[in-house]
Amino acid sequence: MRSLLFTLSAVFAAWLTGCAVPYGFAPGTSRDAVIHQAGAPTRVVRTPQGERLQYSQQPFGYEAWMVDVDSAGRVIGVYQALNEHNFNRIQSGWTRDDVEREFGPPAQVDHVASWRGPVMTYRWRDVANSRMFYWVYLDDRGVVGRAHPGMELIGGPNHKS
Repeated sequence: MRSLLFTLSAVFAAWLTGCAVPYGFAPGTSRDAVIHQAGAPTRVVRTPQGERLQYSQQPFGYEAWMVDVDSAGRVIGVYQALNEHNFNRIQSGWTRDDVEREFGPPAQVDHVASWRGPVMTYRWRDVANSRMFYWVYLDDRGVVGRAHPGMELIGGPNHKS
């Protein structure tokens, strides 16, 4: 019985590691080691230094971890992209590709009557751990026209099921 419990614990731990967020990778870790430990990334995009392995929890999660790898295949940086500081970097003129390179795929893409192009929605948590949305409005050419945060009210204090 003890060995069965140990085996189940090991399987569970391995499963958690496979789903783990890759924040603990030291600079110089190989790309292959990252993928071996963290699993296949949500998406891989090119960057001027090499490539970015994106581990996004969208559409239902609140984090998107970016693992930047240089041209030699070694980690040069790891960070959680979905936060106010990073969202404030978005500027009019960025393209949809720029936004998705920096934040990964959005939770959803909608259209609203008051805007001609698509609206990308990211789910995230602010410093008070409140559930938030960040909306990025693209024009009909796929260029950012505006962007802003808003609260996700589901699960909030006034939410009625």
